[in-house]
Amino acid sequence: MGSAVRALAHLGLTGLVAAALTACAPRPAAALPYQDPALPVADRVSDLLARMTLDDKIGQMTQAERGSITAAGITSYRVGSVLSGGGSAPAQNTPAAWADMYDTFQRGALAAPLQIPIIYGIDAVHGNNNVYGSTIFPHNIGLGATRNPALVQQIGRATAEEVTGAGQDWTFAPCLCVARNDRWGRTYESYGERPEIATAMTTVVDGLQGARLDGPASVLATAKHYVGDGGTTGGTDQGDTRVGEAELRAVHLPPFAAAVQRGVGSVMISFSSWNGAKLHGSRYLITDLLKGELGFAGFTVSDWAAIDQLDGQPGFTQAEVATAINAGLDMIMVPNDWQTFITRLRAAVQSGQVPMSRIDDANRRILTKKFELGLFEHPYADRTYASGIGGAAHRALARQAVRESQVLLKNAGGILPLSRSGGKIFVAGRSADDLGNQSGGWTTTWQGSSGNTIPGTSILQGIRDAVGGGATVTYQRDGTGIDGSYRAAIAVVGETPYAEGEGDRPGSMSLDATDLATLSRLTAAGVPVIVVLVSGRPLDVAAEVGRWNALVAAWLPGSEGGGVADVLFGGYAPTGKLPVTWMQSAAQQPINDGDGKAPLFAYGFGLSYPGTPADTVAPSVPGTPVAAGVTATGMTLTWPASTDTGGSGLAGYDVYRDGAAAGSTTTASYAVTSLSPATRYEFTVAARDAAGNRSARSAALAVTTAPGGTGTACRVSYSTNDWSTGFTGTVSVTNTGTAAVSPWSLQWSFAAGQQVTQAWSARIAQSGAAVTATGEAWNPALAPGATATFGFNATHAGANPRPAAFTLNGSACAVS
Repeated sequence: MGSAVRALAHLGLTGLVAAALTACAPRPAAALPYQDPALPVADRVSDLLARMTLDDKIGQMTQAERGSITAAGITSYRVGSVLSGGGSAPAQNTPAAWADMYDTFQRGALAAPLQIPIIYGIDAVHGNNNVYGSTIFPHNIGLGATRNPALVQQIGRATAEEVTGAGQDWTFAPCLCVARNDRWGRTYESYGERPEIATAMTTVVDGLQGARLDGPASVLATAKHYVGDGGTTGGTDQGDTRVGEAELRAVHLPPFAAAVQRGVGSVMISFSSWNGAKLHGSRYLITDLLKGELGFAGFTVSDWAAIDQLDGQPGFTQAEVATAINAGLDMIMVPNDWQTFITRLRAAVQSGQVPMSRIDDANRRILTKKFELGLFEHPYADRTYASGIGGAAHRALARQAVRESQVLLKNAGGILPLSRSGGKIFVAGRSADDLGNQSGGWTTTWQGSSGNTIPGTSILQGIRDAVGGGATVTYQRDGTGIDGSYRAAIAVVGETPYAEGEGDRPGSMSLDATDLATLSRLTAAGVPVIVVLVSGRPLDVAAEVGRWNALVAAWLPGSEGGGVADVLFGGYAPTGKLPVTWMQSAAQQPINDGDGKAPLFAYGFGLSYPGTPADTVAPSVPGTPVAAGVTATGMTLTWPASTDTGGSGLAGYDVYRDGAAAGSTTTASYAVTSLSPATRYEFTVAARDAAGNRSARSAALAVTTAPGGTGTACRVSYSTNDWSTGFTGTVSVTNTGTAAVSPWSLQWSFAAGQQVTQAWSARIAQSGAAVTATGEAWNPALAPGATATFGFNATHAGANPRPAAFTLNGSACAVS
């Protein structure tokens, strides 16, 4: 704390120490060059770096866990990043609570003299899986089975929207590990055993980061864990990958090279070692190869407290800190001991162990991404995407991914697909009606847990939905009660949730006694048995598979178990292919394509249904939508219906507003709400069938909403995020007239004594209750149709009513 105070005193800003405690430090009245978004990012970074003290720079290189830091701590120590570990969530695990938490931390960052925003990291590895209610997509091993990079890119986009809606801006994904030993507890985080699959699936980076980092709902992606963590001896987590450099480059490096080419913003270094040397201390692999040879321009981040492992002793030392930073680590994840890290790094710099050039390089990389993300202009949570979290469109996409990930490994006598009508079907197995089991690790908690821990559709419910009233479905978890009167039995068995460390399997890889007992009861009844294996890797089933009529590898499908039933009942013929080699026995591990070992099922194997080809034909394009009942904030769209042409049945429509998904419906009409007055929108519609095929979008309808008030020259959007003694306001003013407004000046009055303390992207002056906002030097004018968005922090005395009216250069504005 003393060094932070000394730094403030050096700047002549000691009065800000008290303000740091309430996170309301005022911003300088005149914008500095680094605060000017019109300048090139490189120029802004250089200007900011020149103003930063050593403590400012060390703070930017520090990442603390949310449970070990406060907003005041961020202010005092200039901490640059906060993360949530697996399962680390606010007391109320809702998107709104996450966004509130984020904004609280961000206020702490903006209360520091230079007002450098934090970046918040989270493990959104199969959807935004820490946030309750999010869409949970299949884990990567299932996505690898789809062989569909375009689908994975769509999943990245959907995940980015749900991450954004909950307030975060950085995900520790994708995992680009190439799993070479299925004993490894992180096998399910790998897309497969060959580098070609993970390389192809780097499209997820495009989905997460968008066309540009400051675009709508763009979040920073992380390629992890660099490099070789999937190749450790014995499949031991955080172990030693003992291979030559040629094999390291041929097997484990290509996905990272592809991610770098796609502009991935960050790379996380692996806990593991390469030929006995910890990756976190390897200057050759981090600086020479990744940053030099591959040309990686983003920033590197350590794994959880990983620098503490460099010397093999508990408690990280100054020497370990210096080794990691000099190797090329830019940001250090020190979840709990972040203050110790700051002290150690400061001492290492002051003693000459770490040169200032290395500190400046790390800061330049970190700050560049913060500027590119637009965090300096829009530092607070973007809540406009919150309504889409766990929404129908994203769940439909997840269900498609589940369907495409199913791998049919055995289908004796063509038992599959099952008929949707007639007779009785028996369902058993502990994973049939367990959303936690079917989602696996990294689902609301680090290791995951059994039980209905998330909202979604279980595989059992998917089966019931598939048959409807056409057949009787009986469920008994342990298989008791079955007899010969059932036409088929479906057993949903496999692994229970785990994550790294806990998931390593050095011994048996077979089904456990509970699952084997359930299967024994089913096979004894003499009815056909279909086994659906829910697991994060191949299991040792060679001794049992001969007693089963069919076997489907469902992997870890996530929240949308209906996709499994879609395949079982023929709504979608299986197209998945094994992304890994399936062992004859655990003794074969490691077993990989081309190593000469005879598998039970080969890499790339996967059956389909003879005589029932998959529906790959998209529905017809919907007709052009028509708007009725147009008001200032909404309308109803209708359109000529589409026709299903592939046989799986028309499932519904997706509505797009200005190119972005607005919602889904099962009928040819859709009520649009939450629009802005006097605003032009374009709407298109696409049809989708039960097999997941989507038509091209319809012709566009352009429609302008009605005026929303007496103002005809301008429109204002005003929103706040409140806390106990203050609030953050966000204002957008649009020139809806036909002439430019230059210079622009927006006026309003507060009715309850609110007082502005800080502003950005506009100059704000207040006299009593009257407030005037004017453009900065870089945004002084509003062209016709142009919008200026700015924000401010303010205090209040307990009440915070909205301003009743706004005027732009004397003209009343419509308010939305």
